Amino acid sequence: MKIIVIVDDSAANLRIYTKLSETIDPDVYVKGFHNPEQAIQWLKSNDPDLVITDYKMPGMTGAEFTRQIRGLSSCAEVPVVIVTAYTDRDFRIEALEAGATDFLLSPIDYAEFQPRVRNLLRLSNHQRLIHKRAKILERDLQQSELLRDQILRDSHDQLAQVIDTVPAMVSAIDPQGRSIFVNAYQASLLGQSRSRPTDERDHLVLATDQPVPSFEEEIRDQSGESRTFLSTKTPLRSADGTTTGVLTTSLDITDRKRAEGQLLFQAEHDYLTSLPNRYYLNRWLAREIDTNGDRECRFALYYIDLDRFKFVNDGFGHHFGDLLLQAVSLRLRDAVRNGDIVSRLGGDEFALLQRDVGNLADAIPFAERINHLLLAPFTIEGREVTTSASIGVTLYPCDGKSAQELLQNADLAMYRVKARGRNGTEVFSEDIRFQAREAVRIRSLLQGALARHEFVLHYQPQIDLKTGSVVGAEALIRWSQDGGLVEPAKFLAIAEDSNLMRPIDEWVLREACMQAKHWLGTLAQPIRVAVNLSAPTFRDPNLGAWVMDVLRDVGLPPALLDLELTEGVLLDQDQTTSREVVALHKHGVRLSIDDFGTGYSSLARLSSLHIDTLKIDRSFVSHLDKPNNMAIVRAVTSLGRALNAEVLAEGVETAYQLAQVREAGCDLVQGYFTGHPMDAGQLERHLGRCDLSDIFKLDGLVRHDAEDDENSCR
Repeated sequence: MKIIVIVDDSAANLRIYTKLSETIDPDVYVKGFHNPEQAIQWLKSNDPDLVITDYKMPGMTGAEFTRQIRGLSSCAEVPVVIVTAYTDRDFRIEALEAGATDFLLSPIDYAEFQPRVRNLLRLSNHQRLIHKRAKILERDLQQSELLRDQILRDSHDQLAQVIDTVPAMVSAIDPQGRSIFVNAYQASLLGQSRSRPTDERDHLVLATDQPVPSFEEEIRDQSGESRTFLSTKTPLRSADGTTTGVLTTSLDITDRKRAEGQLLFQAEHDYLTSLPNRYYLNRWLAREIDTNGDRECRFALYYIDLDRFKFVNDGFGHHFGDLLLQAVSLRLRDAVRNGDIVSRLGGDEFALLQRDVGNLADAIPFAERINHLLLAPFTIEGREVTTSASIGVTLYPCDGKSAQELLQNADLAMYRVKARGRNGTEVFSEDIRFQAREAVRIRSLLQGALARHEFVLHYQPQIDLKTGSVVGAEALIRWSQDGGLVEPAKFLAIAEDSNLMRPIDEWVLREACMQAKHWLGTLAQPIRVAVNLSAPTFRDPNLGAWVMDVLRDVGLPPALLDLELTEGVLLDQDQTTSREVVALHKHGVRLSIDDFGTGYSSLARLSSLHIDTLKIDRSFVSHLDKPNNMAIVRAVTSLGRALNAEVLAEGVETAYQLAQVREAGCDLVQGYFTGHPMDAGQLERHLGRCDLSDIFKLDGLVRHDAEDDENSCR
């Protein structure tokens, strides 16, 4: 029976190791202990074949446990295996010094566990055979002095046979360094150079009459391959205890070392691209900063995020997206120098560390070159695909003194590029950090803004260019803070990122519909109200039912509600969303395309949704002196006629712009010239003062700022 002692304070581990050990051989008996002290007491009166112990245990480490049992006669040469993590290098060294034979990496690889234990049991068995033979020889020597010489010769031959079967290199030298014997395994492995040169460890054993701690060494076999061995050197003693030489035993651990190396590589590298990962980059930054400080170590860190990578995954599949990431990684590696580091941080995010860069004059052109490289088309499986990147740049040591701070700052700079439209480069500055902290503050305040009734609606009139009357008003949200009103541009994007837009959209829709219902009962002419809903709300599969419920609750006719969606929302709509929007239109709700001309609208999609109004973006209206912009306004007007939709010009701020969009055929206008955003009461008073009919009767409007101000309707 083969006895295996397992010591582990974890009941689960003890159970697993026991089951694995029992399946090695039906003759195996496992004795398990949760407490190393109890195990030591048991070992004092028992003779195990193998000991497996965890390194980290309460009250005693695996190294201390090994050291104590090595002092027991029953465990002096029993193989001891310590279970530890591959990163515990110092622990492994301490365990080797205490007399450990081998290691198992935690978590346990079941496929490795059984052959490793089986080999160690075989080695233990060989050691027992050696001791057994030695005892037999000793007994025989005591029985007959006359047979001593013969017995010695026989025992020598038998011992040599036993040693030759051991799967380890075993050799001995005399005090002068001459070879006494070499076993068959070593001879077959090393060939003609089977005897190994002496070193300082041999001299130490001879000088102290004590073994030296186990150590790892690299040895080339006769084929030239480098192999790793775990070696021990102990005194070779005569019958009277005199040291007559040094016995060296070396166990081949090459496969284990390769497995450790592979695990280490996997821990520090990305599986898809084989680039260093975030863990590796953090360690490199921390080590470099700690070693050199800010005296010699100067570098630039680039945080690179691919733009709209989600569309590639959604459109072509994740396999195609993985191939694109691999192609991007190759292009980035080709762009850097030796010593620079390209790392994949996860998803579509990469980091590039460029050494010996101390100023922006070097960093910015390099970032722009990287962006230009990524703009060039990629050919993936015969299909050409293009992408771009948003790149944040930070410099060490001026922008941060730690790995975490540098990565965070580069990330903030990258998101500044994302916020302004992607495909570009931004260098970190304190202003970016301030804005990030301000965003955190705003996000915190937004959490309870609805409950505190801090939101208000302002309304900007929409004017019919044929009659000069107000036919609608766009509802624009404002946030009351510190005695003033915060513009939506400063908080809506943060609200959307924080998943707060749905309750805000619900409040805006209901509030605007209630105001339109009030105007329906108090004004001579009804005014429709235009409401902008966020993209996530438009994607709600219950959008139609929700909007109609609000209209019924308020009592507002659907025709007085105008839902505005951007070209981006229109382009991203799936079939469910399109169905909801079409259903709303059939119930009488008006639909408008906001900021028209800045996106990539599909004409087929426009036609299928029966759009009521196309709103020309203010960026075209504000520069009507440019021929191309005027041509775009005329083109959108013609498209509106073809779609049987009204065309509204946004951002009209001067009499000249008003005359131009009217001449181009626009139906409606909205802007500061015809009315600023105002609260409901101000709009009602505004209706009594604002009459554009006289302006529209003029044969021509001069382009002059002073006259524009005099004619504006405030």
